[in-house]
Amino acid sequence: MDGLSLKERYGHLFGRLSKLSHAPAKINEFNVYEEENPDTRKMIDAMVEENLLPGSRLLGREHFADFLEQVKSGKRGLLMAEHYSNLDLPVIFYLLEHDGGDFGKEIARRIVAISGLKLNEHDPLVRAYTEAFTRIVIYPSRSLSKVTDPEELNRGKKVNMAAMRAMDTARRNKQIIAVFPSGTRYRPGKPETKRGVREIDSYLRIFDVMILVSINGSCLRLSPDNPEDMLADQVFHDKVIVASSPVMECGPFRNAILASIDPASGVDPKQETVNRVMELLEEQHQKYEKVKAAE
Repeated sequence: MDGLSLKERYGHLFGRLSKLSHAPAKINEFNVYEEENPDTRKMIDAMVEENLLPGSRLLGREHFADFLEQVKSGKRGLLMAEHYSNLDLPVIFYLLEHDGGDFGKEIARRIVAISGLKLNEHDPLVRAYTEAFTRIVIYPSRSLSKVTDPEELNRGKKVNMAAMRAMDTARRNKQIIAVFPSGTRYRPGKPETKRGVREIDSYLRIFDVMILVSINGSCLRLSPDNPEDMLADQVFHDKVIVASSPVMECGPFRNAILASIDPASGVDPKQETVNRVMELLEEQHQKYEKVKAAE
């Protein structure tokens, strides 16, 4: 039945999921890089498979394949995706592996996702869900800016410094860094949640090539009554289209935007670069929304 919460729909699996979990409950500078847990991954894949409707697929397959070849040649690859739910990453992985042929499977093997600290520390079940995928944990700037406790502030800075080192190692190992440039899930009626975080400019500066990945459809949606409780998210059957833009070179993309800004305008250059990323993602989303609606 559509609309049931995660607790209602999959509560019978929570005990097993918790037993399989081994991710740390507290993040510090020594455990920011976490390999996927293949046991919890199987359970998450089963949830995705159960709720994806026929017609769910990858589009822009040639762009995914081109991106992989450039990463394999030594270019540092960045995948930036829309963010509507905590099922976005699992769906991207699932469709890469089940609709992407050999190139999709290899991209999935190389992906390291940037994950907010809350996903590890919010709730043991959320942590078990999250650890299904290889990730680097960061202390999000939006959260860190609100911290007043000196000890917690120091922890956040150490975590983020360690995350940058882990990201550098991953890039040198020809892994693909996946990030949600909005930094949070989009909440209907709150356009600020679709605003990109300015730190994305730093990613554009240190990567060579990128693809933008749009997500049309969602099998997991925020609860209108309890949007902050991840376990209250509502499960739906849906057709999901995951599509890639052509491969773009990060340096020229960023430089063109910076060159267009009048220094006297007062525009924040870093915010302007991520604004353009979000504009392109929205244009791509609207393009494939029409494709989905026409089917």
